[in-house]
Amino acid sequence: MSQLKTIEGHLQAEGLRFALVASRFNDFIVDRLISGAVDYLLRHGAKQENLTLIRVPGAFEMPLIAQKTAAQNQFDGVVCLGAVIRGATPHFDFVAAEVAKGLAQVSLASSVPIGFGILTTDTLEQAIERAGSKAGNKGVEAAQAVLESIRVLEQLSPAS
Repeated sequence: MSQLKTIEGHLQAEGLRFALVASRFNDFIVDRLISGAVDYLLRHGAKQENLTLIRVPGAFEMPLIAQKTAAQNQFDGVVCLGAVIRGATPHFDFVAAEVAKGLAQVSLASSVPIGFGILTTDTLEQAIERAGSKAGNKGVEAAQAVLESIRVLEQLSPAS
């Protein structure tokens, strides 16, 4: 089989600017996601002065803030971090679905990579597991996905 040309993102964040849009709701979980994302980006060459944390009330507000953030052309990528934990009402289903759809629309419309670090869990225990314990840290994964996407997009863009 012949060698295929492969385009993949290199995980080097040097010189890139990132916005982290994070929910204040469930902040005891979200703060762990923020810590994971920041640590990942710094370990991969980002500078602290190139990271901006934007706090929003809850996950539902993220698509609008991510849209405005991406439109400013100040950031190479936006990492969205939040936690929506199922309760006794259908509120969870509405919020989780709309946040996912909204952030996907923002990414497509802006061509700015948007990291989906929004936990959507049935229980508090599941959220804790995904915010840095036995199921890893989804903040790290969202930051990694944004970084890799930025580097892939650079290779797909025509040379200027």
